[in-house]
Parts: sequence; C-alpha cells; structure tokens
Amino acid sequence: MDHPARSLVPGKFVRLAVPVAAVAALGLTACSNSEAASTVPGTTPPVWTGQNVPGGPASVAGGEDAAGEGVTAELQNPAGAAIGTAVFTEVEGHVQVALEVHGLEPGFHGLHIHQNAVCEPDSVAPAGGAPGNFLSAGGHWQAPGHEGHPASGDLTSLEVREDGSGELLTTTSMFDLDELTGEGGHSIIVHANADNFANIPTRYTLPDNAPVPDADTLATGDAGARVACGVIH
Repeated sequence: MDHPARSLVPGKFVRLAVPVAAVAALGLTACSNSEAASTVPGTTPPVWTGQNVPGGPASVAGGEDAAGEGVTAELQNPAGAAIGTAVFTEVEGHVQVALEVHGLEPGFHGLHIHQNAVCEPDSVAPAGGAPGNFLSAGGHWQAPGHEGHPASGDLTSLEVREDGSGELLTTTSMFDLDELTGEGGHSIIVHANADNFANIPTRYTLPDNAPVPDADTLATGDAGARVACGVIH
C-alpha cells in the first residue's frame, strides 16, 4: 500500500509512493548483524555458550583440541594432591603450553621444565645436598645443543588469581615435543615466587665482586621453592 507524504515545498502536496515492503527491507538491512536471515518468524540467532568458540582459538583447558595430539602433565603439590594439568602440543612449528591450576597462593609463580621425569617430595637434588620438595627433578632443562640463558625450559610466568586458580596459554620455540619427551622424559614445576628471568642489572654489586647475575639467579631465576610438579608423558 502506498502512503502520501507531505512535500517540503510550501503550499504544495506531492504524493510520494513508498512501498511498505521497501521500508521493512531497509530496516532489516540497517539492523543486520551478519547473521543469516531465518525463514521462521521469531527465530533468534544462535548463541554459543560453551568454553571454546567453534572454529576459534583453543581455550586453556582444551588447548590440545585445536593443536592435535600432545603430551600431558598432571600437577601435584608436595602433599600429593592434584592441583592442575599442563598440556603440550605442537602448533605450526612451535610448542603450545596450556596450563590450569588451583589451590596456589595468589601472585606470579615461576614456571619451568626441569631435567628429570620425577616429582618426589622431600627428595635430594642430583648434585646432593639437603632434601626439599621435588628437588630430585633437577635443574632447568636444556634441550640438546642448547646453552645459555634463558634455558630451554624457562617458560612464561604463571599468574594465580585471588581465588588460588590460574590459567596460562603460552608458546615456545626452544624445543619440540620429541625433545620434550626424550632422554627419559622431563617434568614441569611451579615455583613459590615470581621468576626474575635472571634480570639483575650489572650495576648491583655482590660480595667479593662476584659477577652478576649470580649462579643461583641463573639456575633458578630466584623463583624460590617448588610448590607443584608434574611428570610430562
């Protein structure tokens, strides 16, 4: 049905034909959100409420779904309680690390791959010394042929929220999955403190003018005690 419209010219009326269907179509076009139009009246667009968006990036918990086959480490605290999971997968030439934890102190925590595939509380380090939690896992792992710092096993620090839970999705090109699972395997360890990544300015002076960063910083990043460990397999 056509409707008359008043002209903007004073004293004159002009009938303008404006089809109702055209107005409706214009309104639909202006409000379109790229969803395909439905032929069923009242149909709402589909809404995805799951953890992973279909076809989108993998979430932390499901990182292996987007990347394919991977290896896993079940993290435990010194008391033997399960506190999280780490999943390692290869994605486009690098390794993706997806980690979830709970029950840890809020704040930043150093996160590293360690030499040995053991997670023994109250154990002694391979070099000997006093026992401590997960010390038998050895120091930071170096992939075959790699030297210097950061070590191959140095990963992005984990930030734990106020509720004690944390999630991390990061990548590294310092090793591949074959290296990670070779040599008898390795472990992943969460430390009590933040990792400084051996970042001690040379302006600081150590006793006896020892070089900086010192050996402890280079070995551990000053990340402190080991509060969680998982064997990678």
